[in-house]
Amino acid sequence: MENAEKLRVRFAPSPTGFIHVGNARTALFNWLLARQKGGIFVLRVEDTDLERSSQEYERNLIKDLHWLGLDWDEGPNTGGKFGPYRQSERLELYHQYAKQLLEADQAYYCFCPQEELERERAWALAEGRSPVYSGRCRHITLKEAQERIKAGEKAAIRLKVPEEGLVRFTDLVRGEVEFDLKLIGDPIIVRSNGMPAYNFSVVIDDALMDITHVIRGEDHISNTPRQILLYQAFGWPLPVFAHLSMVMGKDNTRLSKRHGATSVDQFRREGVLPQALCNYLSFLGWSPPEGKEVLTLEELVKLFDLSRVNRSAAIFDYEKLYWLNRQHIKLLPAEKKLTLSLPYLQEAGLAGEDITPAQSQWLSEAIELFLEGSNKFSDLPEKFLLIFDFQPESLDEESRQIISSDSARKVLKAFINKTAGVTEFNYEFFAHITGEIKKETGVKGKELYHPLRVMLTARASGLELDKFIPLLEQGAKLNFPRPIKNSLERIREFSTFLKLQEKQEA
Repeated sequence: MENAEKLRVRFAPSPTGFIHVGNARTALFNWLLARQKGGIFVLRVEDTDLERSSQEYERNLIKDLHWLGLDWDEGPNTGGKFGPYRQSERLELYHQYAKQLLEADQAYYCFCPQEELERERAWALAEGRSPVYSGRCRHITLKEAQERIKAGEKAAIRLKVPEEGLVRFTDLVRGEVEFDLKLIGDPIIVRSNGMPAYNFSVVIDDALMDITHVIRGEDHISNTPRQILLYQAFGWPLPVFAHLSMVMGKDNTRLSKRHGATSVDQFRREGVLPQALCNYLSFLGWSPPEGKEVLTLEELVKLFDLSRVNRSAAIFDYEKLYWLNRQHIKLLPAEKKLTLSLPYLQEAGLAGEDITPAQSQWLSEAIELFLEGSNKFSDLPEKFLLIFDFQPESLDEESRQIISSDSARKVLKAFINKTAGVTEFNYEFFAHITGEIKKETGVKGKELYHPLRVMLTARASGLELDKFIPLLEQGAKLNFPRPIKNSLERIREFSTFLKLQEKQEA
């Protein structure tokens, strides 16, 4: 081990799935601390679970971290003086250090079959005891164990732990923590198949990579005493530990798929901005001193303070995330909003692959209007159906109620009559004839405008008509993959619908 000259932190995911937002929060806190203190942020891939790990998941986690705006100073494909940075490429190191512990009589070979260990565990639990290993193989000498292995027996390697005493450490989040050695037993450090156990490999890696601060989720806190015992066995200095609270759903259970999106990949595909997600993740267990809520990564780096991280459970509030996303969307230039929106509109068949300048201009205007109140970019196709989809026969119950009154029918028939034979339609013309109908019928307010909204949109709510009509008329002149019906086409179609409905009512 070398003496670290500056703060060094790491994010060490296993490539066994997509990055959960809890792990992303851990990566973010490590990155913020490193960038704030001028330290080093290390990415290490813990891929010794050969059955579940995959290169595809590794590529995805790297893509997700880059998308979030997080970079690293050392890691796979980046390099660094403490590499390699994949555990699968460090197996020889683990065996070397396991051998060192065996020769120092600080570890021993264990030949107990798995079935026997499971029976021991079941007995201990049935008797109300902690299910720790009995230590029955402790007496086997290294020479005897090596002969048995040479003869073909399989053996794991266990660390020798004192039978009594306490392991104590100061956690930057949780304060003073202690564990009774009686509850730990002799943990396996190398499995019988030769693969290192998590607690062993992580200590070797953190120590050899000069990691000064280990910031991770509190689900790892029970691993910490075993890791400390390994540091002590090697005579290595301990890093500073900080265990972050778990990320929970509003029902106080661990955040899972039943609560909604849980992975960075899901939020990215939904159209949540990376800056909004980082902004929100930073608030899971921490809050800025100034009380400001909408923060960029650069501002988070300046304000982040590990001492302000609290130990209370972090409740994932989707509405707060989406509120922050709306605020960050507002800060984007129009060109960026168009770029981010297009894939969703194209996938829904509302925009083509090749966009003309006129279509681009219209889409930008429409996106600006429809993003107002949208939580994320994936909401846009549904909002755009107000323009692209017009089906009077599929009116919902609220819309049918709006057009069912006598005053509504009076307004609609008057409007249809006044637009008969008209070839040009715009909002000024709409406002003019609406004013005439108001004078002639005495109907005003929502009783006047709501039926007209239903006639033009086949919906009970949506954009204000002074915004909707110009957008509709302009869009109808453009050659989109899905044609847009203009106001006059809608009025005539709705007139036919009303006649059919009146026949059915008669």
